Amino acid sequence: MSAPILTDVDRDTHVATLTLNRPDKLNAFDRELVDAWAVALRELAADRDVHAIVVTGAGKAFCAGGDLETLGEEAGPLGRKQFLRDHVHRVERALRVVEQPVIAMVNGAAMGAGLDMALLCDLRVAADDAKLGEAYVNLGLVPGDGGAWLLPRLVGPARALELLLTGRVLTGAEAAEWGLVNRSVPRDRLAGETYEMASRLAAGPQLAQRLIKRAVYGSEQMTRATHYDHVSSVMAVAQSHPDFLQAVEALKRGDRPEFSSGDPRP
Repeated sequence: MSAPILTDVDRDTHVATLTLNRPDKLNAFDRELVDAWAVALRELAADRDVHAIVVTGAGKAFCAGGDLETLGEEAGPLGRKQFLRDHVHRVERALRVVEQPVIAMVNGAAMGAGLDMALLCDLRVAADDAKLGEAYVNLGLVPGDGGAWLLPRLVGPARALELLLTGRVLTGAEAAEWGLVNRSVPRDRLAGETYEMASRLAAGPQLAQRLIKRAVYGSEQMTRATHYDHVSSVMAVAQSHPDFLQAVEALKRGDRPEFSSGDPRP
């Protein structure tokens, strides 16, 4: 039996790939897959040689959501709540500790919790003919993996409710117009565009990128004054790092800065 999650690290570009590997099920997840997904994310986050992570699906889908053949195995409301909290939501909790940029490469259907998983990533690149939708309502369900929290912050409450209440499915091109994904590209260019973005991030200043990501997500829980106090602290740290000092010297010489340290520690 093949592993539900595949990981690969390109030690030259410092880009890791995490692949959901249930293509016969359109990468719909069961307990084994989400548990392996969370573990793989934490392992990649701890790898100092990984500067950016691409998440995608094997075969023709990104993730079709939960595997309906297994989701009914949990007995009673408490058991079903525990399955979400202790297994499905492990992926969201793992992503909170990943300091590297995470890019979802949406190569096909991303439905229900599969779309939520893509939205949990920092950036999204979709094939223009991919299908993205919050399909919960079509099964008489509510968003179980963060869709009702994530979507309003991306596209506003009205558009979020349209997607959530109707189950409307967008193409990758429409998702880009709505703001669900950063960009959509023809399918034959999807991998090239995604890995070009990932490689550009991986070659950038690692400490600064991680502090920026922390500042963006941390601001969701901060007052404006607290945010300004926070960024004054992290700016002081960034200005003490070799990346900044080397960049200043390069600019004085008229050269383009190159960030070669790869070490995010101050």
